[in-house]
Amino acid sequence: MLVLFLLAALQAAPPPPAASLYTVGPNDVLMVTVLNQPQLSGKFTVEADGTFAFPPIGRMAAGGLSVRAIEDKVRERLLAAGYLNDPRVSVVVDQYRSQQVFVMGEVKQPGSLQFTGAMTLIEALARAGSTTERAGTVALIVRSSSGAGSAAPAQNPNAPSKDTISVNLQNLQSGALSQNVALRAGDTIFVPRAETVFVSGQVRTPGEYVIRTSGMTVRQALALAGGVTERGSSRRVQIIRVVNGKEVATGVTLETAVQAGDTIVVNERFF
Repeated sequence: MLVLFLLAALQAAPPPPAASLYTVGPNDVLMVTVLNQPQLSGKFTVEADGTFAFPPIGRMAAGGLSVRAIEDKVRERLLAAGYLNDPRVSVVVDQYRSQQVFVMGEVKQPGSLQFTGAMTLIEALARAGSTTERAGTVALIVRSSSGAGSAAPAQNPNAPSKDTISVNLQNLQSGALSQNVALRAGDTIFVPRAETVFVSGQVRTPGEYVIRTSGMTVRQALALAGGVTERGSSRRVQIIRVVNGKEVATGVTLETAVQAGDTIVVNERFF
């Protein structure tokens, strides 16, 4: 199961970039700590103009800055105001609210995720509940050229674009963690639905089945459907395929390659 792999990979994957490089924006909540100065420490919300009130200094700019840069600014302001000779300042993001990534398509919990500045593809898929059984083998990461963290999700993830990164989920599941892409604010992850075939007639479990491998054969598709029943004949198999807008039924062998949208029909034995 991909979900089990995602959870295991979260532990095995190398750590993402430091959260101290996260770019702060409106609605983020900062925890500012000045060593041995509880009256100067506390939680502060960044407002729409990118500033936050930091008594007794006044308003501090934070929007577009990393927490490390904010630490430096707070330290400089405290020194300039003469409050402390050697202020030791720590700033962390207490609540991430300004930036998002979007997960769409064949995942169990599609929607937006709060971006923490250190998120990978594996983490995003895990937080979205993993992929569904109908998911294809590829995930597309659509990256906004502006990198805006609050941008709406891409409307056409399948459109060719130099800003689209394609990741093979099967390779990732096989351990190719080099494909565990580090995400950016505003990224849209789209997991397309897998191509399928329909199996009907004299098989044990008729239904729709996902094409998981390139060049899937009739034999493999029938195996997914539980195999041929005692009344069925593996020599009397047809594929119904839409050609030029019309359904065409063709007799096939067990080694015939199937195509997306095919309906495989297993007929009864003659006797």
